[in-house]
Amino acid sequence: MVNLQYFISSLQLTDLDQLILFYENNIVADGDNYLWRKKDVEKFLPPTLICLIVEKSERRVIALDLKNDISKDLSATCRSLRSLLFVEHDLDFALAGKANQILNWYNGHQYCGKCGVRSQRHNDHRALYCPKCKEQFFPRINPCVIVLVTKGEEILLARSSRFRSGFFSCLAGFIEVGETPEETVSREVKEEVGLSVENIRYVKSQSWPFPSQLMLGFHADYVGGEIIPEPAEIDEAHWFCVRELPSVPSASVSVAGELIKAYIDSINQ
Repeated sequence: MVNLQYFISSLQLTDLDQLILFYENNIVADGDNYLWRKKDVEKFLPPTLICLIVEKSERRVIALDLKNDISKDLSATCRSLRSLLFVEHDLDFALAGKANQILNWYNGHQYCGKCGVRSQRHNDHRALYCPKCKEQFFPRINPCVIVLVTKGEEILLARSSRFRSGFFSCLAGFIEVGETPEETVSREVKEEVGLSVENIRYVKSQSWPFPSQLMLGFHADYVGGEIIPEPAEIDEAHWFCVRELPSVPSASVSVAGELIKAYIDSINQ
C-alpha cells in the first residue's frame, strides 16, 4: 500500500532512503541515474524543503528542493525531467513527475493570491493556507484532451510548432472553462487542422508532468474537411497509413503512443 505524505521541514534520513534532488526545476542526475543515497549526498545538502513522495515497506522516496546547485560537487549534471522520460529505471517515472508537480505548485504559491500575505504550510493536508484571510491552496492539475483521429487505415498525426522533438503525435489541447472534454476534442481538431470529427469516445488517461497536466485520451472518427494546420500550433499534419508511420511516441511512456498502438492492433486482428 503506497502512502502519500505531506511536506515536512526536516527528516532523519536512513541508508535505505532513495532521494530525488531538484534544483530550479531540473533533476540532479549522474548520467541516467537520478536516485541518490544518503551516503552519496548528505554532506552536500543545505537546509531545504523536503517532500516525502512515497513510503512503501522500508523504502522511502524523498524529493528535495535544493536552493544551491550541488551537481558539480557530485560530479553530476542538472537535467530536465523531460530528458529522463525514456530512461529505464526501477523507480516509476511517475514518482519523479509527481514530485516535480508538487514542488512547482509549492514554489508558485508562496503568497496568497487574494490578499498578498505570505502563505503557510497546512498542518493536516498537502496544502498551503493564508493566515490572514484563511484561503486554502491545494495542488492543481490542468485537464487536457489528446485525440487520435482515424479514417479507415489512416490516422491523423501532427508535429507541434512549440516542441521540436521530431515526433509526430496526436492532437492535444487544454479544456476551457465551461467545456466538456468531448467539446474540447471537437474544438481543438477544428482549430488546429480544420477537420470535423464524430463518434468521440474516451479511452484512458495519463498524468503528464509538463508541467502539471492530466491527459484524457480519446478516439474520434473523421467526418470531413481538408487539413489546414494552424501555424501557431502545428508545423505540419498529415494522414498516415498505419503500415507506414513516421516516428511516434512510445506506448510505454505516452498515452498518445498507446492510442496509436491500440488502433493498429485493432486493425491487425
